[in-house]
Amino acid sequence: MFTPQGPSLRELTVQALSSVEHGYDLLANKFDATPFRTSDRLLTAVADALEDLGPFDSGLDVCCGTGAGLGVLRSVCAGRITGVDFSTGMLTRARRAHPTATLVRADALALPFAPVFDLAVSFGAFGHFVPAAQRTLFAQVHASLRPGGTFAFPLPAPPRVGSRLYWTLWGFDAAMRVRNALWHPRFVMYYRTFRLADVRSRLEDTGFEVSLTPLDPLGHREDGSPHCRLVVARKS
Repeated sequence: MFTPQGPSLRELTVQALSSVEHGYDLLANKFDATPFRTSDRLLTAVADALEDLGPFDSGLDVCCGTGAGLGVLRSVCAGRITGVDFSTGMLTRARRAHPTATLVRADALALPFAPVFDLAVSFGAFGHFVPAAQRTLFAQVHASLRPGGTFAFPLPAPPRVGSRLYWTLWGFDAAMRVRNALWHPRFVMYYRTFRLADVRSRLEDTGFEVSLTPLDPLGHREDGSPHCRLVVARKS
């Protein structure tokens, strides 16, 4: 599926019928050969935008997976970088790619850190958190940052209503809701539950001051708006 090095359809089906944690353990060795891995183009655009927002000392990648975002932290942070994920398999891959990073197995909804980080980032993980859990996630990141610390993550513009991508994401979310109603353990992954207005409100309720930075290298839509923005939430 996707590339000769990627998972087969059978492997993806087994993963989708597992829990989130076990599913990623199963997928870890082939994850970087799938489109689910954050693209280098996006990572570079985020790193360039963060350069203008620093300097940063210590950095945390929330739900780090195989470690793609740790490279961004390494490029913009002068001090220690840390990745946290609850999949042992994904952390094993991240350790191979980033042997000098501190890697911690933990639930992002119960982060085991004092307020020691200057910067926290996250890439591609928010679909695993239903709206009620997003508030807890943001509170955990807030508690892990020093005063004045920054939580930053890219947020693509929503697809145009009625477009092929719109219906694809709508259909995926509908299928996942049916799957989770009929099959346990649940596999939480939804693409349409992380909308900018709601996210901004939840961040502000948590105590963040929120601004948006367009990621211009990723291009613009027909109306001139960016395809993707960097959400920048600062702990006051």
